[in-house]
Amino acid sequence: MNDTAHALSSCRTLWELVARRADLTPDRPVLLQDDRSLSFGELRARAERVAAGLYDRGVRPGTVVAWQLPTRIETVLLSLALARLGAVQSPVIPFYRDREVGFALRESKAEFFAVPGEWRGFDHTAMARRLEASGIFEAYDGAELPDGDPAVLPAPPADGTSVRWIYWTSGTTSDPKGVLHTDRSLIAGGSCLAHALRLTQDDVGSIAFPYAHIGGPDYLVMLLLYGFPALMFEHFALPAALEGYRRHGVTVAGGSTAFYSMFLAEQRKQPGSPVVPTLRLLAGGGAPKPPELYHSVVREMGVRLTHGYGMTEVPMITMGAPDDSAENLATTEGRPPEGMEIRIVDGEVRLKGEAVCQGYLDPAQSAAAFDADGFFVTGDLGHLTEDGHLVLTGRLKDVIIRKGENISAKEIEDLLHRHPAVGDVAVIGLPDAVRGERVCAVVEPVTEQPPGVGELTLSAVTAYLRAEGLSVHKLPEQLEVVDALPRNETLRKVLKYKLRERYS
Repeated sequence: MNDTAHALSSCRTLWELVARRADLTPDRPVLLQDDRSLSFGELRARAERVAAGLYDRGVRPGTVVAWQLPTRIETVLLSLALARLGAVQSPVIPFYRDREVGFALRESKAEFFAVPGEWRGFDHTAMARRLEASGIFEAYDGAELPDGDPAVLPAPPADGTSVRWIYWTSGTTSDPKGVLHTDRSLIAGGSCLAHALRLTQDDVGSIAFPYAHIGGPDYLVMLLLYGFPALMFEHFALPAALEGYRRHGVTVAGGSTAFYSMFLAEQRKQPGSPVVPTLRLLAGGGAPKPPELYHSVVREMGVRLTHGYGMTEVPMITMGAPDDSAENLATTEGRPPEGMEIRIVDGEVRLKGEAVCQGYLDPAQSAAAFDADGFFVTGDLGHLTEDGHLVLTGRLKDVIIRKGENISAKEIEDLLHRHPAVGDVAVIGLPDAVRGERVCAVVEPVTEQPPGVGELTLSAVTAYLRAEGLSVHKLPEQLEVVDALPRNETLRKVLKYKLRERYS
């Protein structure tokens, strides 16, 4: 991290970081979208005017404001305006509907709710009006930002350790959890990402995931620390997005494992000719990365790939660095930054550091989330290498217990990812009266079957895994071939609970 970025990383609040960057490089661009561009100076000035407009509407320090908005320049402006006021904001992923949104509004006790009107065929305003009947909040169209005179504003917040952010877990098995963050925990997470990637003012990044995800402020902090811009996508799809990447000269792209696979698929349509000539680095996290995918990206795309480990509760835990060895980049999640302490207890990863959340809205959930020493209990399994890199071996709930033997789903998945006919795979444990659990592999085939590769059958898959050296007791006893694995709409994680429900 350069001297300027290091100094900025000590800012107490997100708004202080915005203001100091605007003083340093007011005319440099920060947000790019379609044909629009916003500079750091404009970001501060416009966010202050939006803050004044919100203040005129009754938003005060501590007011809880929920927003469910797509990845737009206006979304960042609204979020920063709330940060300027010291309000408590609760971002909600745009793909959530009445049940999840209603739960988030009730639990957070939101007083205001900003929505995008009709977006991608869904009327968010109508949903807000339905939910507003409960009398909890006032809904308004977040696409039309309020405007006011900054002279009316109170002083910016000075305390960076108060809870001002409520993020929501995906809620894949139950109601979402409200995760409590501070400005400092978000700055710490973004600083980890920025430090690991070694970016410069000459880079151009990209935000291709929902800004309402915890990765939104994570990425924004990196832009503010280093003073470079990012291209924003309201709806990301390839190959349609490639024109934007090329036109703006994006040098850093990614998001999660699914994004790497999408770029690789486009590259394979035109081998030898870079899909984005300026691209030099793919980076992301949020889902397991098969080693074979790393090697394929580096070999076929000619770019570096660095992958990290984070979650809504701790936005950035470890990150691979561009100068790590190929072995570490392929098989580990990188190293933790200074200030992030990792402890392995009975194989489980536990964390302590400034980037760790303050807990959950539900006090009982908070109490269960930390051990007696104050370490956050992740539910992830892993170990540290001798040089401090973290290797994840799966989730506690992804350990399949077959006839009393523990089987790692990730180990089988990593091997199957090497199969030329496998596009993606999820391995799950299913209830079995004799074995306790049986191993089931659910495979999404590649789009085009390679020549000479036979049909994906259970016998063919088990023969392949035997040849790869997998122990016999770990071999799948069930194979399901699907057109597409079920995924969430944020970082395109595979939803294993849906597969368990379907095949149990």
